[in-house]
Parts: sequence; structure tokens; C-alpha cells
Amino acid sequence: MVNLLKSLQSRLIYPAPSNTNHFDEDDDGEELFPTITSSAAMTPVNHSQTGEYFPNYPRKSDSSTGSSNNDSGHGLGINSEKARLSSLSDNLSASASSSAGSSPTMTSSPTHSSSSTNLKLLLEKHRSRKQNQPRSHTIRFIYKLSHKIRYLSAIRIRIKHNVSVPLVVFLLPILSVLIFFLIFFLTRILHDNNSNNNNNNGGFFSKSPPKLREISDQYDKPFVVGCLEPQVDQPRANAVLVVLARNSEIEGVSQSMISLERHFNRWFNYPYVFLNDEPFNSTFREAVRNITKSKVQFGTIDPVDWNFPEWAEPEDIKEGIAKQGDAAIMYGGMESYHHMCRFYSGKFYNHPLLASYEWYWRVEPEVKYFCDITYDPFLHMAKNNKVYGFTIIIKELVETVPNLFRHTYGFKQNYGLNTTGLWDLFLTKPEDSDPDFKDANKDSGSVRKRKKQQKKDKAKAKAEENAALSDILPEEAMLLEQGKEKGIQQTLQEEEKLDPYSMNGEKYNMCHFWSNFEIARLDFFRSKQYNDYFETLDRSGGFWNERWGDAPVHSLAAGLFLEPEQIHYFRDIGYRHTTIQHCPANAPQRQRPHIPYIPDPTNKEQIEEDRYWANPDPEVLNGVGCRCRCDTDIVDVEGKDGSCLADWVDLTGGWV
Repeated sequence: MVNLLKSLQSRLIYPAPSNTNHFDEDDDGEELFPTITSSAAMTPVNHSQTGEYFPNYPRKSDSSTGSSNNDSGHGLGINSEKARLSSLSDNLSASASSSAGSSPTMTSSPTHSSSSTNLKLLLEKHRSRKQNQPRSHTIRFIYKLSHKIRYLSAIRIRIKHNVSVPLVVFLLPILSVLIFFLIFFLTRILHDNNSNNNNNNGGFFSKSPPKLREISDQYDKPFVVGCLEPQVDQPRANAVLVVLARNSEIEGVSQSMISLERHFNRWFNYPYVFLNDEPFNSTFREAVRNITKSKVQFGTIDPVDWNFPEWAEPEDIKEGIAKQGDAAIMYGGMESYHHMCRFYSGKFYNHPLLASYEWYWRVEPEVKYFCDITYDPFLHMAKNNKVYGFTIIIKELVETVPNLFRHTYGFKQNYGLNTTGLWDLFLTKPEDSDPDFKDANKDSGSVRKRKKQQKKDKAKAKAEENAALSDILPEEAMLLEQGKEKGIQQTLQEEEKLDPYSMNGEKYNMCHFWSNFEIARLDFFRSKQYNDYFETLDRSGGFWNERWGDAPVHSLAAGLFLEPEQIHYFRDIGYRHTTIQHCPANAPQRQRPHIPYIPDPTNKEQIEEDRYWANPDPEVLNGVGCRCRCDTDIVDVEGKDGSCLADWVDLTGGWV
């Protein structure tokens, strides 16, 4: 860089020295000293040594000028002028004294006498002008600035020994780019500041999440808004943290545990149970024990529970999974993934290591938590009669569960189940595809019910009209009208038959609670009705012929057996797995100071991580989180099209 600057400096060509000092002109442009060049104070300096191009100015190092502390750039400035005038005045006085004290026989030369007289007249003229005419500092500044700009614009840069271009032309592209970026950043800052004032969002340089919409608390609400002082001495629930992992996933497991310990379990110390279809090795066990002070247990899954049932034909299983791989269905070609989904759908809750527990919190490898959880969610679930808790609700891939709803609906019909409002959460509403009912911005549950009733009333009125017409119209006319109605009904029935996902007017909307995070009562899964449901699904072969996930199975089971008020949305828990995340904003005026978490004070990575979490996101209107710091590389799932949160909100009372 230094060599580059030196090379550039050597190529600069400065303008030639001027014989006239523009800055010695008065405001009207008249030169103060147009003819005097022989005075001692006007002696030119050696420019080859000083590099100055204004010979009529004294050097900055000349102490006689008294301007070394105030002048700028080649001795230019107001103080230089004052110093010169003072020097000339002193020379004049000295000349006068010398003349007065000299011998009568010695007389001054005519030239010297004339110069002294002219100098005296000019000084008197200048003093008189300054006394009688007030000088404008603004005009003087602009005048001097224009001459400086004129001088700088004359500087050229040498391209070759005989070719040069003005420096301004060389710098113009750089200045244009800098001005463009300056305008761009100022525009963004002003725009985001306006957004911040209107929406309480973070600005351009802020990492705060978007403002949250408030949800009705008719059926459900956050257990805690903001931060609490963790009650480390209170009794614990009969609960466990469950991790299903392989030995090779130790890094992902460690990541999840460190995050969960930092944000929750360092205060509450709930035990862990690790499950695997193979025994855990010593490396895995030691790494896990080094992360937590809680009780840790390691279990191996019984092959009977992990493998597919004995009555299933191995060739059919192999062929079914291979077809899914050929069809590029996500994870469809991985047999181990099918085993995992089946195990979490109907077997995990019967593992001997979980037999004594009432509650469980599922923990997956490679997950992140963004907010401090300063309360005990198990105790609050029990206190509020909750059975199942989630933090993300999204749509499933259609190709993974083409026949799941058909078998679920068959189970519902065979057992004569009278479902509650939660079942509607997983159904496509008829009005969603009916133009007469479509109003996405206004239709809450009450509006939909009113419009549905209006449609029924219209159909009833049409039937009454046909009955009245049958008394007065000829039979042929009524047959024509009835044939028309029959044709319409037949067409509708044929269209319904073409839809493989619709069962007697009910169609699965693919919504499901994302079960890689779930907090639930284990007795819900251990109940007879749930196990009957699982056995029905298992006998259908869908866990290998299709790629049924445990998430839609758990969700549809909740829709069959639970009430809406038994479900809890952990909106205050920030959570991310793969590229899907939910992260709430921090609750206004409900935050507490950061509590450091550095298990090993000598570990620099832990120290840096703690510094990161010591700076949470700003508080936001309707925020519910505690000391959250959200990832900003992906959009919160609440704002994505694939989210089913709007359906959940509509079911539980709507937006406030």
C-alpha cells in the first residue's frame, strides 16, 4: 500500500507557480502589493527544497512570520497575510528609524526612498479600507475556497511520460461509486427508521424480529411473558428429556444439548434418556456426560420395536421403500428413516427407561434454542390441564402421506368417534375452495359459520321452491328440472371420487405439529385409544409402503382424541431445526439481566458464546420471549406460506 501511494505521488503533476498571490487580494479583487517585489519580506523561497508553489509567501518554518501554528497547506491562510503585513510594517519602521538616526552626510538612495513611501501608502490604504468597510467572512471563505479548488483541479496525473490526465477525471468514477453507496445506505436507514416508528420493527442495522400479532387467549396463551427469576428450589415434575440418536450424531447431539442447557436445563436439571437401535459407544457417553450435570441414561431399543412387524413380507417392504427412493420422495428411500418414524409413532413411550415418567420433552440432534426458558414448562402444562405442546405447525409433503388420512378416517368411522373442534384444524374447509366463501382477510370462524348457514338456507329455499312449482307446472317440466339437478349432483359426486384425499367431504389439509419439538403427557400415547389407532395404521403398511412421519400421526391422533384447550402453543420458545425456525420477539419491559453460562472459564469458545448471548434482540410490541436472539438468515415460520399457524389461531379465537 505504501509503495502504491508513493508511485501515485510520483505521477502527480502540480500546476506551475503563480506570480500573483491570489490570497493577498482584498474582497474587491484589488491586489494589496501589485508592484513591490524587492522587499526583504517578499524574497522568494527555494521551491526545489520546500515543494511550495507560492513564492510570494514566507515559508511556514520562518519564525518571523509567526504563522507556523495556524497556516495550512503551503503557508496559505488568513494568518499568513496578517504575518506578512506585520513584517512589512516592522521593516518600514526599522527603515524610518535607520533614516532618522543616520549621519547627515549619509542619505538614502532615491530607489529605497520611493519603495518605502509606496509601501507606507499601501499599508495606510489597507488599514483605512479595513476600518471603513466591514469584511464578510462568508464571502472571504468562498473566495479562498474557489481558488483552492481551482488549484486542486489543475493537478494532473501522469499516465505515460508524455501523456497525463486531470486528477479529477481519474477520481470521478471512485467518487461516483462512493456517492451512490452513501445515498443507498442513507435511503435504507431512513426507510427502516420509518418502519421502526410504524411497526416497532428493528432498523436496517438491527437484528430484531418483526412485530408479533397478538393471539386471542380464549383457549390458550403463553404461560409466562418475558423473563422470570428461575425457581431452582421448587419441586420438579416427573419428566424426562428424550433423545433418539446414533453414535455418529454426537456433534449434532452436543449442539442441541449445549443450547438446551444454556437456555433451560442449567436451572432445572431434568434427566436425559438417550435411545439407539445399537449400544452407545464410550465416546458418545463421555461426550454427553461432559455437557450436563443432570442424570443421564442410555438405552438400546428392542429389535421387535425398531424393526417392521414379523407378518410384513420383507420383499414388499424392500420394494415399497425402493419405489419411494426412485420417486425422489424426501427420505423415502432411507429404511432407517422409516424405522425411526414408526418407532416414534407407536413404540417409544413403552421403552423401559421411560416407564416411570409422566412427561417427556423430545430433543433432536442439530437443533437450536434462541430464548431463555426461565420457568418449568412441565409444571405449567400440568397446572393448565394441557396434554400436548408444540412450537411449530406446518404442512406435510403430500407425496409422503397419500393414504394416511383415508386410514385415519376409516378408524374414526369404525370406532364411532365424535371428534371435537381440534379435528377441524386438520381439515380443508369447503369454503376455502368456494368463491362464495373466500375472503382470506376477513373470514374468521364466526364469519365462515354464518356464510355456511346462508348457503344451507339458500339450498333449503330452492327445495321449497321446487316443491311449490311441482303443484302448478306440468310433469314434463319438473322432470326436466329434476334431471338438471340430478346431473349437477352426479357431476359433483364424480369430481369428489376423483379426489383421493377427500373422505365424505372431509379432506386432510396436510397441517401437523412439527414433532421434533414436542412436550407431552406420556399417558396420552399409552392410552388404549391411541394404541388402537397406531395398530390400525401399522397394519395398513403405510410406514414402509409410504413415508408416514410421526408428526402427522401424532397430530391426527390429537385431532381425534383431544380438545383444543388441551393443546399449548409454546410461542415464547425460540426454536430452529434445519431451515425452519420460530423465534419470538422479546417482551417489552419484562426482561432481566443476562445470566452468564460458562461451564469452563478457561474455554475461549464458551466465553465468546456467552458474550454473544449477552446482547439479546430489542424488545418488540407483543413480544413474549425472554432474552431472545434470533437467527436472521431465514424467515420466521409464522410468516411463511407453508405455516398452519393461521388455522390454529382461527380455531382458538383469532387474532386480536
